[in-house]
Amino acid sequence: MHDTFFALNPYHVALVAIGLIAIAARWLPRLISTREPAAAPLMILFGTGAALFIPNFPPIPDPRENPVPWELVSEMAVIIALFGAGMRIDSLRPWRRWIPTVRMLAIAMPLTILAIALLGMSITGLTIAGAILLGAVLAPTDPVLAADVQVGPPQQGQEHPVRFTLTTEATLNDGLAFPFVYLGLVVAAEGWSPGTWGMDWFLRDVVYRIAVGTAMGWLGGRALGFVLFSVPKNAALAETGSGIIALAGVLLCYGSTELVEGYGFIAVAVMGLTLRRVEENHAFHRHLHDFSEAIEHALTAILLIGLGLVLPILFIDLTVSQIVLALVLILVVRPAAGWVSLIGTDLDRRSKAVVSVYGVRGIGSIYYLGYAGANMEFTDEAQLWSLIAIVILLSTILHGFSVGWAMGDFKDRQD
Repeated sequence: MHDTFFALNPYHVALVAIGLIAIAARWLPRLISTREPAAAPLMILFGTGAALFIPNFPPIPDPRENPVPWELVSEMAVIIALFGAGMRIDSLRPWRRWIPTVRMLAIAMPLTILAIALLGMSITGLTIAGAILLGAVLAPTDPVLAADVQVGPPQQGQEHPVRFTLTTEATLNDGLAFPFVYLGLVVAAEGWSPGTWGMDWFLRDVVYRIAVGTAMGWLGGRALGFVLFSVPKNAALAETGSGIIALAGVLLCYGSTELVEGYGFIAVAVMGLTLRRVEENHAFHRHLHDFSEAIEHALTAILLIGLGLVLPILFIDLTVSQIVLALVLILVVRPAAGWVSLIGTDLDRRSKAVVSVYGVRGIGSIYYLGYAGANMEFTDEAQLWSLIAIVILLSTILHGFSVGWAMGDFKDRQD
């Protein structure tokens, strides 16, 4: 027994390492800059360092062989982030302020999906199904890691158009990317023959599921608002400040939407937007935002450190062409698609540039690929995980270390 008194339990070593990584990633940047720290890339890089240099580190599930844990944890992070992003919006009007958002969703995202798919086939040799799936997985702006470019907490004041556009884009485009994920899975299962499955895909995966997700989100927001603020009138739940009730409502809305085959991501985003309109200035909204944000940050840290821990495995198959594709996506495709979509809007040139460039990739991409891997075996799965990993790493580094400089001016110049 005495021989094992100081035995290093790998599980406890992992807890120590994760705790140190999370603290160091948040603390170290503040030694050299007063801007918001770029914690996300540091968590990934420190996680990689732990995997390489700490002996007997407990194995992390390989997402290529066991995607389910990655799917479930990232799904929860995205749900909370989408609801919180919807809650942040102080005012939906005037409706004209939504024009850049609509253009980013209707023009920039399809252009990005198409460009990534074509590049995936031509540069890295992906199949048609794998290329479509890659485009769908990488097109959306991430609602989790894009928090630094979004509007502030509820009731903080008016939002700059740049922050409003990036927030609303990240809030809605995760759900709107899902039809293309299903398209990739359909092509993988049945081949490229749109005549046999095209109408069914459009009616079911585009029209029905988007409509149901929107309706369920609105109903869920109104129902939760009724429970929180209206009944019983003299002892409203909102007065207790208990965020767990609202979080339970979010899970109820998401789960019930998925049960009726709607898009749960759209539902929780619309739910956040709708709930915020109920008793708009009530202090509970700020409390609920802070509560959900704390959960979101914890889940995000787990995922980013976990991604860092498996990077050495995922990068074994990494190729130069994949790195080129990742850089082209971040530096060319997204900025070009965003700029084209914003032509003719009221945004000035600098605002258009920032909206176009800061389409951060991250947790949502992990979820989509984990979801696809859990539901179907497809040819390019290992290659796609390597691509997703390098895109997330490069995006968090390039965007994370420049976002404070890029967005600081807009924060100072709020209307």
